[in-house]
Amino acid sequence: MKPAEWAARHRSGPLDVVVTGLPSDAHTWNLVFIQLLLEDLGHKVVNLGPCVPEDEIVESCCKFQPDLLVVSSVNGHGFNDARPLIGAIRSRWELAGLPAVIGGKLGVGGAAADEHVEQAGELMAAGFDAVFQEGVGLAVFESFVGSLTGAVSPAPADSALASAGPAPRRTSRAGALTGKAKR
Repeated sequence: MKPAEWAARHRSGPLDVVVTGLPSDAHTWNLVFIQLLLEDLGHKVVNLGPCVPEDEIVESCCKFQPDLLVVSSVNGHGFNDARPLIGAIRSRWELAGLPAVIGGKLGVGGAAADEHVEQAGELMAAGFDAVFQEGVGLAVFESFVGSLTGAVSPAPADSALASAGPAPRRTSRAGALTGKAKR
């Protein structure tokens, strides 16, 4: 499969999704929550679990050829851990068009909106298609997933925390993937 073929795939129906934690994050409840949410939405999920090494995430994506990669972090180190991961994902031609999102508690700083927007912009510039920050409702994430299947619904008002992201093909939305989010 060529990168252009991968990027041009159009989906209808359930997605194949890989859900994973980052190497430094030992939390599991957030990953189980996301898995259950995606399964409730009708999608098929492979949950790699917590503390997954970067190379294992990349190889799993090559093996399973998912329609979406969801990375979740709640330990506050997601921002730092995610940049090398997305670089490794984007360096593989067979994963170049894979939609990849990250969410949760991505930093240990405060919950300032400006900091969230800056972090989201940097992660999207690094290669993520969307960043869903802690404290924003899951409806934005659900809308993003729906947009991949053609079942698009308007994003709720709490998506105002989004970053404009420098890459034009990137989707700029914010939300939460911590499992504690309001709906």
